[in-house]
Amino acid sequence: MARMVHCKKYDKELPGLTVPPYPGTKGQEIYESVSQQAWSEWQTQQTMLINENHLSMAVAEDRKYLQDEMDKFLNNQEYHHAAGYVPIEK
Repeated sequence: MARMVHCKKYDKELPGLTVPPYPGTKGQEIYESVSQQAWSEWQTQQTMLINENHLSMAVAEDRKYLQDEMDKFLNNQEYHHAAGYVPIEK
């Protein structure tokens, strides 16, 4: 049976991640409070931001920008979207 967490993005119990996605306290916080579904959605959003903005993970400023956007995304705050992206209506 999958490990369940109370997902802070969706405010309900959902299957959690199998391992922390980052090292340290930030990774542990995500592991304990973010569902697999929310993390997967963030990874898609992150990829679009990296591609659209030509970000490099070798640049500290780009990594900081992505972490700030991740925090906003996972906390249901306003975050940057890739220009021209229109989500599919479900």
